[in-house]
Amino acid sequence: MNAPATVEIPCAIRPLWERLDSGFPLVAEVFPECMEEASRRLSPAGIENWIDSARFLGKMGLGPEPILIFLEKWPAIAANLGEGALPAVMDFVKAMWKSPNGKAIVPFLQSLPAVARRLHSQAQIKDYLSLCRDLMARTTGSIHGTHDTFPSPGLPEFFGQAHFLLQELPIQGLQKWVDYGIRNYGNHPERQAEYFALRSADSRAVMQRERRGTLLVDHERLLDLYLRGLWEDDDHFIPYSTAFDEIRKPVPYYDGLGIRLPDVQHDADGISGIDRYRAMLAHIAAHRRWTSPIIADNYSPFQRMAIEFFEDARMEFLAMREYPGLGRIFLALHPTPAEDACDPEIESCLRHRLALISRAIIDPGHLYRDPDIIEFATRFHALLKDGASTTRETADLALSFVARTRRQSDQLAKIHFKDTVIPYRDDNRHMWRYIEEGDEEELFEEKRKAEVTEEIKGLPPRHYPEWEYTSNSYRPDWVSVYECLHPAGDAAAIDRILARHAGLAKQLERLLDLLKPQEKVRIRYQEEGTDLDLDIALRSFIDLKSGTMPDMRINMSHRTDGRDIAVLLLIDLSESLNEPAAGGEQTVLELSREAVSLLAWAIDRLGDRFAIAGFNSNTRHEVRYFHIKGYGERLDEAVKGRLAAMEAAYSTRMGAAIRHAGHYLKAQKADKRLLLVLTDGEPSDIDVNDKRLLIDDTRKAVQEIDRHGIYTHCITLDPQAGAYAGEIFGPGRFSVVDRIERLPERLPQLFMALTK
Repeated sequence: MNAPATVEIPCAIRPLWERLDSGFPLVAEVFPECMEEASRRLSPAGIENWIDSARFLGKMGLGPEPILIFLEKWPAIAANLGEGALPAVMDFVKAMWKSPNGKAIVPFLQSLPAVARRLHSQAQIKDYLSLCRDLMARTTGSIHGTHDTFPSPGLPEFFGQAHFLLQELPIQGLQKWVDYGIRNYGNHPERQAEYFALRSADSRAVMQRERRGTLLVDHERLLDLYLRGLWEDDDHFIPYSTAFDEIRKPVPYYDGLGIRLPDVQHDADGISGIDRYRAMLAHIAAHRRWTSPIIADNYSPFQRMAIEFFEDARMEFLAMREYPGLGRIFLALHPTPAEDACDPEIESCLRHRLALISRAIIDPGHLYRDPDIIEFATRFHALLKDGASTTRETADLALSFVARTRRQSDQLAKIHFKDTVIPYRDDNRHMWRYIEEGDEEELFEEKRKAEVTEEIKGLPPRHYPEWEYTSNSYRPDWVSVYECLHPAGDAAAIDRILARHAGLAKQLERLLDLLKPQEKVRIRYQEEGTDLDLDIALRSFIDLKSGTMPDMRINMSHRTDGRDIAVLLLIDLSESLNEPAAGGEQTVLELSREAVSLLAWAIDRLGDRFAIAGFNSNTRHEVRYFHIKGYGERLDEAVKGRLAAMEAAYSTRMGAAIRHAGHYLKAQKADKRLLLVLTDGEPSDIDVNDKRLLIDDTRKAVQEIDRHGIYTHCITLDPQAGAYAGEIFGPGRFSVVDRIERLPERLPQLFMALTK
């Protein structure tokens, strides 16, 4: 079917448009932009599957909404979940379409992006879809006395709350919450709808009851920093759910795609959920650092199990030697099996013996008396006395232990498991290589390669909501903010700027003298200081003459008191700053660099706590936040180098940048906290057509940080800013510098006026 006459489909994508076969004018309008997004995120096969699925959605008879949502949202969803998630999603859509629940398809598709960001693994999304199928099947029913059926009252309401529920509950908690609603309100349509819409009191109470444990998705950033900081490892995490595997619970592991961790951990045995995650990551990181794969084919299953126990114990021993604080966590989580707990007459005790030796290796205070346990623990420690040893040496020691302690009863079918499962250990698939053809196990690294797109260098992303004025609600986890230290340039360029503005600097210096705090507080007992503390020096001299060790802290220093302020200057580094300033040869960026350099010099002389950051955006998926100067830094060569290297590119998604800047300002303990925003235009981004959307979101962001006692003031270079700046920042909380060439003079003066 051809596109409507008012819309021109580019020739390059016309075959795909014809394959889509949609007669909706709205679809024709957005199709080129959707194709551009899909070409960046999907493989050629993925694009074909995307088009075929969209074609089906357009032919269901539900109007343009399903196909529009799917065309716009699926590429980003596939980036989170992988293209392999599409068949399961479409199977569920078709199941709803064939049932009376066709009207729930649109809410389902609308909720899917936020759900995918919370779950972001195919295993978890399949668990979620299984839960949705169960809810649909158990709440879709027949009308009494007829052959008709009525749609599930709770299903569309559930999709409307899915993103919020997954913020609060792990998958297994969500399953229990759903089960409660079905059991109690399965035959009451109105009360069922209230329950799944979170409008009833018991719905919220059940959710609160299940809202326990430490969710990986809420602590992913903290754990990522832990892994980077302590282990210099930057692999990403992939959560899995333990809710649907009752027979064999999955355990942590890692492969070529990332580190697999459970989606929730609970406090137990005096160890918090976050420390349980730390134990898992420390154990895996130790394997990645010290374990070398060995060939598995010549070992029996019993021998492989013994080698794994010994190698796991070696990892924990080395990790505790590197970071002694891990000992508290490992010893609390590692079971302490009793020596006589296993009866070799009726059950296999191999696992029990291996758990005993594992505990003895990492616990120097163990009370075991078995001579074999004592001997092999001693031999293990001797092996690691002067180094880390090797996986091969550990395997040889494990085989010796098995040979020494082997019993006929080890072959019994009944195996002693009590106190032998060590919950933070991974499944050791990385240890083994298989060389015989036909083995079910394969080389896991080589067989599980994934195409990884280039990521922005720096810290892991922080996700922020975005306000949507049309629905008067937040889009959860909508914007991804990537932060990094700004690259450095030529610091001498800033010195030349300061020298060129020496006359202006002298004028500013007179103003600075009026702002400087006059009160001085003496700080005594300093080993190094500006003055000699005569009282302490005299006392130390008397101590020295009397033969007593004198106190060498005989100096003192001073600090000013009476001005307690923390300032963050947030600079818009969007592409428009590269344009020439009106009436001059310099660009707006060059003038901004001069103004910020003078302001940084002035505040450095004043002594206020001061930080500088820049931002720009390339859609909601990539808001860049650059650290230029930190609160603990002076205006030194490193900071000057970053100022000199400032570049402008992309767009201005200001709300997310303000929220992130507020995150850092909130941490500053000061009487006054000030956020200065330097920009040359209104908020905008290439993925947003409605100007009101980002203006309203920025206004909401200002209100959010204002509730934390942060005063925001905008310094804008846009002569037309009065049309929107007052609405965003409030009356009197913005200043227009309409003569851009005066910015180096006006910016420091505005700061002093705001902080006097």
